[in-house]
Amino acid sequence: MSKEEKTNTKNTEINNIFTYLRPAKKNEIEQVHIWLMRAIEESPFYGDLFKQFEKSRLSKNYLLNLYYTNPAHIMLMIDNDKPCGFMISGPQLGTLWLYWSYLLPSYRKGMLAMRAMRSFIKYWDNGDFHKISTYTKEGNKPAEMIMKRNGYEHIVTLEKHIFGEDYQLYERKLNKKSKIYDFGLKTGRLSLLKQRIKHLFAI
Repeated sequence: MSKEEKTNTKNTEINNIFTYLRPAKKNEIEQVHIWLMRAIEESPFYGDLFKQFEKSRLSKNYLLNLYYTNPAHIMLMIDNDKPCGFMISGPQLGTLWLYWSYLLPSYRKGMLAMRAMRSFIKYWDNGDFHKISTYTKEGNKPAEMIMKRNGYEHIVTLEKHIFGEDYQLYERKLNKKSKIYDFGLKTGRLSLLKQRIKHLFAI
C-alpha cells in the first residue's frame, strides 16, 4: 500500500469514527457541563453524597483542563450532525478512565450509545494507553450490556469503595505502543492557565 493509500485509509477510518462521536469544541463545554450535572443528578444508581462530590469535582474548570489536555477527552455523541450526549474521559498513568457517558433520553431507543462506544474505543486505541477503565454500579444493565458487547471485562466488585457503596470495575484492553506516560490530569487555576497557553501556542 502506498503512502497516499495509507493516508486515505486513515482519513476514512477517522471520518467513520466521527460519524457518531467527535471531540467537543471549546464553545460546547458549557453545554456539556449542563448535561453532566443533569446526568449526575438524575442517575438512579448513585447516592446523594456521591452526587454532591461529583458535581463539585467535575466543574467547568475541570472540563476545560481535560479539553486543553486533549479535546477528545470530552467527546460528543452525534446524531445527524447534532450533539445529543457525551463521553468524558481522563488520563491516569497509562490508563484511560471513562468518567461519564450520557445520552439524552430521546435518543436512547436506537443503537447510538453502542456505536458511540465502538467509536470511542477505536479512537483511543492509538498506542497511548494500556487500557480503558471505568466504574459502574450493580443494576446498571444498559451500561453493563454496552461494555460487555464492546470487549470490557468485569474485573472485580469493590466493596464499600466510595462513600460505603460497592462499585464494579470494568476494563477494556488497548494496545499501548508509546513509551511515554502521562502523569495524570493536573487541576487548579494555575494548571488551567498553563494548559490554555500551551493550547494557544500549540506547545
